Amino acid sequence: MTFRIRKAFLFPLGILAMEIIALFISCIILKQPVAKIVILGFMILPVIALFVECLFRRTTISEDQIETRKFLRNKVLRMADITAVETIQVKKRAFVTLCADDNFLIISNAYSKFPLMINRLLSFVPENTITEETSEMAEAPPRKSSDIISCWLAAALMGFILYAQLKMLP
Repeated sequence: MTFRIRKAFLFPLGILAMEIIALFISCIILKQPVAKIVILGFMILPVIALFVECLFRRTTISEDQIETRKFLRNKVLRMADITAVETIQVKKRAFVTLCADDNFLIISNAYSKFPLMINRLLSFVPENTITEETSEMAEAPPRKSSDIISCWLAAALMGFILYAQLKMLP
């Protein structure tokens, strides 16, 4: 079964990326100060990198392995090699770490169907590798939506700035 990052997060992030690019282009066309263009140039990089990373990220869980595909990267852990499944939870953000000797994989609750993902994962890993915290978290996985709200707020703010910038066009 394959899991992806929530579309509810990807959609506003994509809008934000397009707005920043449009603002950057409009600053160049309107011959805005170089400092403003440079600052926007630096803002574009992490937003686009995050968007591309989230867009391409998918994790596939099967009986014998877990595979995470990222942009230009791929990581596979065999279920039989997993030595520890641990959880770190900060408020409503959960991170599940899978350790296999020197390799590890971290899964967060940014994935859609996270409760199903965790239950499926725990059904395939060796039982003695699952910590008590992970078992407790799997019974009631946290649902985090503040990242989605923050992204929508950033997109709205950037949309307002873009609107104000485009009003300057002749």
